[in-house]
Amino acid sequence: MTASHNTAPTQFIEASGVGYAYRRFGASNGTPVVFLQHFRGGLDNWDPKVTDGLAKDRPVILFNYAGVASSGGEPADTVSGMAKHVVTFINALDLKRVDLLGFSLGGFVAQQVVLENPGLIRRVVLAGTGPQGGESMDAFTPKVAEHATQEMPVIENFLYLFFSPSETSQAAGRAFWERRHTRANQDVPSSMTAMRAQAAAIARWGVVPKTDRYGQLRKIKQPVLVVNGQNDIMVPSINSFILEQHIPNATLILYPDSGHGAIFQYPELFVSHVRLFLEG
Repeated sequence: MTASHNTAPTQFIEASGVGYAYRRFGASNGTPVVFLQHFRGGLDNWDPKVTDGLAKDRPVILFNYAGVASSGGEPADTVSGMAKHVVTFINALDLKRVDLLGFSLGGFVAQQVVLENPGLIRRVVLAGTGPQGGESMDAFTPKVAEHATQEMPVIENFLYLFFSPSETSQAAGRAFWERRHTRANQDVPSSMTAMRAQAAAIARWGVVPKTDRYGQLRKIKQPVLVVNGQNDIMVPSINSFILEQHIPNATLILYPDSGHGAIFQYPELFVSHVRLFLEG
């Protein structure tokens, strides 16, 4: 029986003194797609409809950064540091070329990986994310910060941060919350130490550079799919447009009546768009 999001075992691979936690499942052929997770997220903060949907025709690899959830080591407090862990992990698996799917903070990391190791990356999906020094990205609003930094996040935090206030979006959020808890042996939560390190990385990434604000984006030559909700309150949606405008080969999709977690509100649609993009 083929493994799935809910049945794939959590594995560990040792590299540079860190035991990285990951799960691999899906097709045996095709370019693997490595999932890079959001602030504080672990292996089980993904939507099984998204991971299993993409696993139908390619290998899917879910991964925890060093020091996050079940991975060992110390959490990096810069995006560049996190990107180095991603590359160390990919090399440890002896993968020569991968696709990246970076969500939120994972999208920051994906951009950095591509810039520093372009030969390793074939295509990139950037979801609910933004460029270094983007619009209103240097700090969360007070209410967003309050919801995002709860020691034990609950459904109300996710519904506020990831979904729009509409009845439809909130219902989609509750459905996602149920799906995301269907796996029996869930990954351990991220520590407060990891949260503080990631918060520092996000704050540094959000600082506007003194010169050539979006110049780095022009160096990304890979095809890139940028997706978001039309009103993301965590990484304002204008940043998705900025990514599309400055990355030479980028396509932008904004989903209606949705926010930061649009990919979880429209999982089937998102999977169909990503499959089309990755097959191109």
